[in-house]
Amino acid sequence: MPHAVTRFAPSPNGHLHLGHGFAAVVAHDRARASGGAFRLRIEDIDGTRSRAELAQEFCADLAWLDLQWDGAVVYQSARLGAYAAAADRLRAMGLLYPCICTRGQIAAAHVATHVATHTHNIGPDGPRYPGTCRGADVDPAHAAWRLDMAAACRLAGPLTWVDEIAGEQRACPEIFGDIVLVRKDAPASYHLAATLDDAQDAITLVTRGADLFAATHIHRLLQALLGLPVPRWHHHPLIVTADGQKLAKRRGSPALADMRKAGGDGRALAQALREGHLPAGLLLASA
Repeated sequence: MPHAVTRFAPSPNGHLHLGHGFAAVVAHDRARASGGAFRLRIEDIDGTRSRAELAQEFCADLAWLDLQWDGAVVYQSARLGAYAAAADRLRAMGLLYPCICTRGQIAAAHVATHVATHTHNIGPDGPRYPGTCRGADVDPAHAAWRLDMAAACRLAGPLTWVDEIAGEQRACPEIFGDIVLVRKDAPASYHLAATLDDAQDAITLVTRGADLFAATHIHRLLQALLGLPVPRWHHHPLIVTADGQKLAKRRGSPALADMRKAGGDGRALAQALREGHLPAGLLLASA
């Protein structure tokens, strides 16, 4: 097995929970098993939701789990220039257009289209954007920037990517429609920032939850458009509740920090996660 460079990339908008712990264990162990490197990246560009103090909590949580990362911690907030440059490049290629539509307007347009045509235009993230602002005279000052998906796919041509579990995949980014790459409230979307970061950090194996499987279609397209290296992917199962709900900060899932501060054995917890031994009421499942 070639040396794998992996990463764990949490967002500091809430404490880490068991699902994050499992993701970190997978990334760490895949790197260590191959004699590679395990990186830690903090995705801290989500506006006012990002809390700087949580980055230190994340470091303490990983140390408690006995997961040691290699090199310095990377912060997305130090890479805003790279995101802007990539967006400028895509604009120059004629692939981005400004959009001022709100989520409510997009949802209303979807309902109206469904009533009129009895068709569903749903992608992995919900209703696909109907293209209202594509070709319109829009003031870019307070707009998001969307990718003209049809034009991007024509330019990139057929693409494939490889998941260690699911095998070779044909890239189908068109299922998302015209996605936002530069948000109104953040310097880059998750799709653009994560793709650029993985290239910058020389990540060769992207490990993440199965709920992000479909997003890889977009990331493969961006790699082709921007001339970035193509890693392999490993989309692992998620820790879910007995009724199939993902663990989430917003649902109050137990925090690793609370377990750590209560004197829990982090090394034992990491080993239990490796072996699939979960607390009562939780299980591993694909998305």
